[in-house]
Amino acid sequence: MRQVPTEPGLLLTFEGPEGAGKSTQISLLADVLRQRGRTVLTTREPGGTPLGEELRRLIKHFGGPDSVSDEAELLMFGASRAQLMSHVIQPHLDAGGVVLCDRFADSTTVYQGLARGLDAGFIERLHEFTLGHRWPDLTILLDVTVDTGFARVHSRQDDGPVDRIEAESRQFHEAVREGFLTLAKRHPERFFVTSGEGDPAAIHQTILEALDHALG
Repeated sequence: MRQVPTEPGLLLTFEGPEGAGKSTQISLLADVLRQRGRTVLTTREPGGTPLGEELRRLIKHFGGPDSVSDEAELLMFGASRAQLMSHVIQPHLDAGGVVLCDRFADSTTVYQGLARGLDAGFIERLHEFTLGHRWPDLTILLDVTVDTGFARVHSRQDDGPVDRIEAESRQFHEAVREGFLTLAKRHPERFFVTSGEGDPAAIHQTILEALDHALG
């Protein structure tokens, strides 16, 4: 990884297959960075704004015969991201803060592009439109097998039923995992890949060491 800037602000994104443990690691890292005196904002995609949260509900749970099409899903993710960038992420970065985001544009590249097979060129242009030049300074990819991810997702049943993306076929989720690993190889200067399996405290320490190295 390249050394990343600390001004004006720092954008860290967490990616991975379903059940990779992103939320846990974001919470642990946020605590450490706040203890170090950084102003930390945690957010998620889709979501993070009132509009984004409504789009999240539709993307994840609007099913049945009129379920969201692949093309509509892609555009809804783009709309959520545009709102999040302009209303939440960019202002926090401009003020010198740290943003930790649970999923970002790379998830769209993988889920809607590599796994669903939608037009890669259009997705790249959508990213340019919604992000401009502001890609993450560091992307942490938590890699888990599909079996591990399925087990974790189904163990969270108290949080509600699986959503329409979690309920996709095993073939789809295998494509997602391979897509993330492929993307990380394309952008080694930005991605840090680590296993999301095992002790969360040990994974957190690995991530913290990688971040400290990237910050110099």
